[in-house]
Amino acid sequence: MPETAQNVDPRRWKALIFIALAQLMVVLDATIVNIALPSAQKALDISDGNKQWVITAYALAFGGLLLFGGRLADLWGRKQTFVVGLVGFAAASALGGAALNSPMLMGARALQGIFGALLAPSALSLLAVTFTDAKERAKAFGIFGAIAGGGGAVGLILGGVLTEYMNWRWTFFVNIPFAVVAAVGAIAVIREPAESRNPSKLDIPGVLLATLGLVSLVYGFTRAESDGWTAGLTVGLFVAAVVLLAAFAAVESRVKAPLLPLRVVTNRNRGGVYLALGLAVIGMFGLFLFLTYYMQMVKGYSPVKTGLAFLPMIVGMITGSTQIGTRLMTRIPARMLMGPGFLVAAVGMLLLTQIDLDTSYPLLILPAFLLLGLGMGTAFMPAMSLATYGVQPRDAGVASAMVNTSQQVGGAIGTALLNTIATSAGQEYGKTHAATAKSPELLLVQSQVHGYTAAIWWAVGILVVAAALAMAFVNAGRQDGGPAATGSGEGAAEDAIPDMAH
Repeated sequence: MPETAQNVDPRRWKALIFIALAQLMVVLDATIVNIALPSAQKALDISDGNKQWVITAYALAFGGLLLFGGRLADLWGRKQTFVVGLVGFAAASALGGAALNSPMLMGARALQGIFGALLAPSALSLLAVTFTDAKERAKAFGIFGAIAGGGGAVGLILGGVLTEYMNWRWTFFVNIPFAVVAAVGAIAVIREPAESRNPSKLDIPGVLLATLGLVSLVYGFTRAESDGWTAGLTVGLFVAAVVLLAAFAAVESRVKAPLLPLRVVTNRNRGGVYLALGLAVIGMFGLFLFLTYYMQMVKGYSPVKTGLAFLPMIVGMITGSTQIGTRLMTRIPARMLMGPGFLVAAVGMLLLTQIDLDTSYPLLILPAFLLLGLGMGTAFMPAMSLATYGVQPRDAGVASAMVNTSQQVGGAIGTALLNTIATSAGQEYGKTHAATAKSPELLLVQSQVHGYTAAIWWAVGILVVAAALAMAFVNAGRQDGGPAATGSGEGAAEDAIPDMAH
């Protein structure tokens, strides 16, 4: 039913600016620190064995607490949670930038993850309950989808500039103005519908099981990368994750006010989106990880030049999200954007399997980046919208947290899985070509590039599977009506999406 003029928030487009700014800060922070890590390691005398904790501390806190953060947003109110998350993230960033030693830096990263877990789901759920008109929702999620997809590449550019021309500490300090502007703007213009909160008591057993299960899962993939997939600790963490998450599902099906109502994930469309997005992020992490190393170590690019090399992909993502996804979302079913979008990205990734020691950036890498950006932007935009479309307002926070959780777990899997594939393929190449190598140095570089291409081939396959899942599971029609995130009552969450199905 169309909204009346009386209940449309006149400041909703201003609110979008500050929601998008906060989302950009969280997403770019995931990659900006990677660029600065070698400088920080040297400055604070962090050992090679401990350097991974600068990344892992953030990933564990963020990934483990996302569902809890989403539920708190539903309980406290998204606006309040959003502002608390921003203020806390700014304080943690200031602590990280001022770090005097490695424990202080790692503690700051963990705090960033904790407040990020409040911030990310509250931002997406604010968007879901603020924009309920189909055409306006398409525009808003187009902008949000472009940021969610391209923010990581922006982090590479910004990280390179700050590290090369200023100091690694500025990769932390840069978050403070983002957070302050977003918090002040949010307080001034965001208006959350009063009836959208979920006042039910907090599901403490669910919180503990979900947090411990997700931490075990994310940490398991981290250990797999460093210790191997068959190491005792790695296997133990995976077993613990399966047991804890199975227990979590059992508890959630029985308690009166679950942390994650199973109706959120068992809906065919939302479940399909979570799976497809998680897989797509695995593929994208392969790109960022290996192309960053390739351009700096093999091509000899500076950090700034490496970051700028990703710029065409950002342009492609913005174009795909705001010009293709937004314009077509209300005209064709979401799967007809997601499936082809992931396939176009897979073609871009396929081009990158051809990189070698003297690959031309304009002739091969540039068109590959443009295809990747266009494909991902086109697919991310309807996926972000559909993940919260038709969900009950009181579940909007936890549904949004599931989007972030699928991306975070996908990122952890992508980093560990693809890095393992690249390392083993590179080592095998080195062994088989040792006798014919012109020099050990050249063989080392050739082995690295072979490892990168082997991993990128896997990323191609993963993106194709993401496209197939989107086409198979997502059966919603075009998002051109229905009570998007405005339904009430027990059946409303499931009513909106089936009504759209063709």
